[in-house]
Amino acid sequence: MLYAIIGHDRAGSLDARLAARPAHLERLNALQQEGRLVLAGPFPAIDSTDPGPAGFSGSLIVAEFASLDAARTWADADPYVTAGVYQNVDIKPFKQVLPA
Repeated sequence: MLYAIIGHDRAGSLDARLAARPAHLERLNALQQEGRLVLAGPFPAIDSTDPGPAGFSGSLIVAEFASLDAARTWADADPYVTAGVYQNVDIKPFKQVLPA
């Protein structure tokens, strides 16, 4: 089943985000190579694709996991969690309708 993982950045976490980004992307690339990643990306804190020092307010990952518990376990080990970038993470089952 698909799950939406929504990470909410803590204020002032841009430097920690940039430092943890290579390890975060490595895990996402592994999901992609396994054919389990639907999409992933950050939420710019301002209306710009390059928010500069304004940074980001969080991230969205939609990926396939065996269960909600498996998605939670995967998310809890994310470098953005362990580095303190995310203040909290929401995980919800997701039903993709489009594109089919």
